[in-house]
Amino acid sequence: MTRSTYSAALLGLRRSALAAGVVLVLASGAAHAQDGSGESTMIKLIRGLIDSGALKPEAGQALLLEAQREAAVARPAAATGAIAAQPGDVRVPYIPQTVRDEIREELKTSVMAQAKAEGWAAPDQVPDWTQRLRVQGDVRVRNESRLYSDRNSDIEVDWARINAGNGYDVNGNTNLGLPPLRNTREDRNNSWRIRARLGVVAELGEHTRAGVRLATGNDNGPVSSTQTLGGGLAKKDAWLDQAWLSYTPVQGLDIIGGRFGNPYWSTDTLFSNDLNFDGLAFKYAYPLGGEGLSLFATLGLTPLEYSSDGFPNTSQTKMKSENKWLNGVQVGADWQFGDQQKLRAAVGYFDFRNIAGEYSQPCALYAGADHCSSDWSRPAFMQKGNTLMLLRNIALDPLDPANTPMPQYVGLASEFELLDLNLAWETPTFAGYALRVEGHGIKNLAFDRNRMWSRAQGGIVTNLGAAANGVAGPQDIQSGDMAYMAQATFGQLALKQAGDWNVWLGYKRLEADALPDAYNDSNFHLGGTNAKGYYLGSSYMFDKNVWLTGRWMAAKEVTGAPQSIDVFQLEVNAGF
Repeated sequence: MTRSTYSAALLGLRRSALAAGVVLVLASGAAHAQDGSGESTMIKLIRGLIDSGALKPEAGQALLLEAQREAAVARPAAATGAIAAQPGDVRVPYIPQTVRDEIREELKTSVMAQAKAEGWAAPDQVPDWTQRLRVQGDVRVRNESRLYSDRNSDIEVDWARINAGNGYDVNGNTNLGLPPLRNTREDRNNSWRIRARLGVVAELGEHTRAGVRLATGNDNGPVSSTQTLGGGLAKKDAWLDQAWLSYTPVQGLDIIGGRFGNPYWSTDTLFSNDLNFDGLAFKYAYPLGGEGLSLFATLGLTPLEYSSDGFPNTSQTKMKSENKWLNGVQVGADWQFGDQQKLRAAVGYFDFRNIAGEYSQPCALYAGADHCSSDWSRPAFMQKGNTLMLLRNIALDPLDPANTPMPQYVGLASEFELLDLNLAWETPTFAGYALRVEGHGIKNLAFDRNRMWSRAQGGIVTNLGAAANGVAGPQDIQSGDMAYMAQATFGQLALKQAGDWNVWLGYKRLEADALPDAYNDSNFHLGGTNAKGYYLGSSYMFDKNVWLTGRWMAAKEVTGAPQSIDVFQLEVNAGF
C-alpha cells in the first residue's frame, strides 16, 4: 500500500469515528425525550443498533442499561423541578471502560482484517528505493506465415552467412559446391513466435534516471526481438536489450548514454521498431508560447562497430583502428491547431561513416596468410538488398594460379549519407474516431555508381545486370538512391481501453542503396531494401492493455531477379 492509500484509509477511519461521535452527541441530546411507551430516544436508538447487528448484544446491553439508569435518574429530577436541559447544551452519556475497550478491539480487528485483505503497508515499512522503480514490459504471441511466389529466382546467395564464416571460395576450379542460398520458393506456414521484454526504470535523483531491459530473440541481430518457438522445446534465450543512464540538466534537455531506444522520430522504413541504439544522444524540446507550437531536436553519436584491437591476430604489426559510426541530427516541429488538429514534421541527416567496403591489399592466402587487410570492412550484420562487392584482392599462387583457392568476403559497395524527411497529420473525424496520414522519404546523397564500381575494382556481386555490349561497367548496376513510405490509419489512433480499434493501409518502395539494409523492418519482404509493395492491418483491444493485431504485407523486388514474398501475421499483444 502506498503512502497516499494509507493516508486515505486513516482519513476514512477518522471520518467514520467523527460520524459516530456526532450520532452519539445527537442521541445524547435527545436521551431524555420519551414517547408514550416511556422509553427515551436513546434507548430506542440502542435497541435499533442491536437489532441491526451494528452492536454486539453484550456491548449493546451494557449501553442499554446505562441509558435506562440515566433515564431513571432524569425522571425524579424533572419531578422535583430540576433545571431542564437548555438549547445548545450537550449531554454525553457515560460509557463503561469495559465497553470502550471492547469497541476499540472490534475496530482494531476490523481494520487489520481489511489491511491484510488489501495488502496495506505503513509508509515507514516500504523501502524508499522501491518507490523510485518502475517496472514495464510486454509480451507478444504471434502466428506467422511466409508465402513465396513460384516465379522467384532460386539462386539468392546468403551473403550474411558467408561473412559470418570463413568466406566462400569463388574459384570454380577449387570449389564445385554452391554457396549458402536463401529459401525463395517454399512457403513457411503457421510458425509460432514470441517476443517478451522486461525492463526497470529507476529515478535516481531529481535529474537522473537509469534503465535496464531484457528481451528475447533468435540471435543477437539488432532488428528483431522475436523468438521462434519449437527447437525441441528447448529453453529460449534472453539478451541485454537496453542499459542506459539519462541526465536532464535543464527542462527540455535529455542527455542519454549507453544502449537505449531509438532517439529519433522515424518509421520502420529506416529503423526497425525493435532497433536500439548504442552511444550518446542529446534530445531537446522547446514549446513556443501558447500557440500549440513546439520545436524538437536530436543529436546522436552511435558506434556501429569497432575493428578488433588485435587485428591481425597472427601478425606482430597491428592495424590502426577502423571504426564505423552513425552520426545523426534531426530537427522538427509539432503544431496543434484548430479542432484537435495535429501536424508534425522533421528533417534529418544520417551519416553512416566508414561502413562501405574496402578492396584489400594483395594477400597471399596460398602462402599461409589467414587474413586480408580489408576483412574488417565486411558488415557485422546485414539483411539483403544492398549492392555488394568482393573485398579480398587474393594473390595467385605462381606455381598453380588456376587452382588457387579464393575464399571471399563481401562488403557494401555504396556509401550512405541520408537526407530524411518525415510528415504526419492527425485530425478528428466522427464518433470519436480520428485519421492519421503520414509519409516518410529518404534519399542517399552519397549514392554514385561510378564510385561504387571504382571502389569494388569491378567486383560487384549483387544488383548487376547483364552488360549490353558484353563488358560490364557502372551503368549496369541496377540500384537506386530513393525510398519512401505512405500510410493512413483510421480509428482510435492510440488503443487505451477495451473496444478500441484501428485499421491502416500503406505502401513502401525501397530502392537497393537508398539506405543500409541492416537496420530497417525485418517483416516487410523479410527485411532489407530492393523491395516495394502494399501492407494493411488492424488492431482491436479486447481487454485492458491486451489487443489483437493482424497484418498482411505483399512485397516484391524493385529491380533484378524476381523475389515476391507475402507475409501474414496474427498476434496477441499485452503491455504492462
